[in-house]
Amino acid sequence: MPRIFSPKDRDAQLAAAEAAAIKALSLAPDGPLAHFCLGMVLASTGRVEQGIAECERALTINPNLASAHATIGFYKALVGRAAETESHVNEALRLSPRDATVHIWLMMVGISKVVLNRYDDAAVWLRRSIEANRNNPMSHFLLSAVLALLGRLDEARAAAASGLALNPQFKIAHYRTFLPERVNLEQRERVIEGMRMAGVPEE
Repeated sequence: MPRIFSPKDRDAQLAAAEAAAIKALSLAPDGPLAHFCLGMVLASTGRVEQGIAECERALTINPNLASAHATIGFYKALVGRAAETESHVNEALRLSPRDATVHIWLMMVGISKVVLNRYDDAAVWLRRSIEANRNNPMSHFLLSAVLALLGRLDEARAAAASGLALNPQFKIAHYRTFLPERVNLEQRERVIEGMRMAGVPEE
């Protein structure tokens, strides 16, 4: 899941989280949340396939762990399996339709559609994310990008303005740290160009 750890002291936070998860598993090897947390740490440190495996291990222990379903879907988008993301998120939504992080799950599907070059579909999912929680600026910024790439510049600028109203300090440079490097670089640069067209500040 994106942006779990803050940029400041990120490496130290990740190392501490990995150590804590491993210790928890040494005490309770069948703890689903510990496997899930370890999976997120592994994926956040570039070991995405291992992260998916740990999240899947969590689901073998607790198949109803909705956040693990959604997170697996997002990670698959990072390793060239974005077509599978939607089904994983739909399972998470079935299990926990009122989850506090539903807007993040919906945004994950939007990102997967971007990876697949399906900008119209991405816009639909990103709008759903915004409807679920209008206070998540990243959904607005991503929507601004895909609308710009679709040539809908007035709507794109409005979406960017909504994002900036929520987070006036946001810059395009922040997006580079938001989405892991494993995502298709060409697509990421396309999104950045879309944000630029929509009026999101560069630096």
